[in-house]
Amino acid sequence: MSDVFEIGVLERQIEALLFAAAGPLSMGDLESRLPEGSDVAVAIEALAARYSGRGVNLVNVAGRWRFQTAEDLSYLMTQEREEPRRLSKAAQETLAIIAYHQPVTRAEIEAVRGVQTRGGALDVLLELGLVKMRGRRRTPGRPVTFGTTDAFLEHYGLSSLADLPGAQEMKASGLLAMDLPAGFAPPQPIDGLADDEDPLDADDAPEFAQDFVGGEEPEAQP
Repeated sequence: MSDVFEIGVLERQIEALLFAAAGPLSMGDLESRLPEGSDVAVAIEALAARYSGRGVNLVNVAGRWRFQTAEDLSYLMTQEREEPRRLSKAAQETLAIIAYHQPVTRAEIEAVRGVQTRGGALDVLLELGLVKMRGRRRTPGRPVTFGTTDAFLEHYGLSSLADLPGAQEMKASGLLAMDLPAGFAPPQPIDGLADDEDPLDADDAPEFAQDFVGGEEPEAQP
């Protein structure tokens, strides 16, 4: 059996698995279902190239593979898609801080924002599954640290945290001032546990306060 034929067979098998799966599949998921020794990486690359430019594309999101509608055709689906919950400005700011500064504690989020978080925005992000409790900082009080989830990566179409927009991209989008100091760069998020961070205890769980999706958190009083 030629290598070309083998890759063609693998492409069909992977295509079938991805279409039948309830959600995205990782390389490990695919390898566990395919014959031992299968060159899954090469077959995935060939399959992605085959679907490039078509109405459905094969994409990698949060380290997993899935078929999805081509971006330029997404407007065709607007009448069939449910309107997503709209995040308040406070929740968006909190999510951005967590994404770039993770692992980050509630006090550190407040320090960056300059506003007392009071739980609302953070609770919303936890409820939506965009943010999770990561661990506990090895400092007095053992504060909980927060980070983003795979759902965050999927929602924003990112393969990993390394794909977060850099300084130049944010300047081009008007999210950063053009006259920043030389050498400025966004903070680099840490994906795994940090050196000063311990895993959560088995009984640790988020406690939700009040839902602020539709409005803003109260601003701190001077």
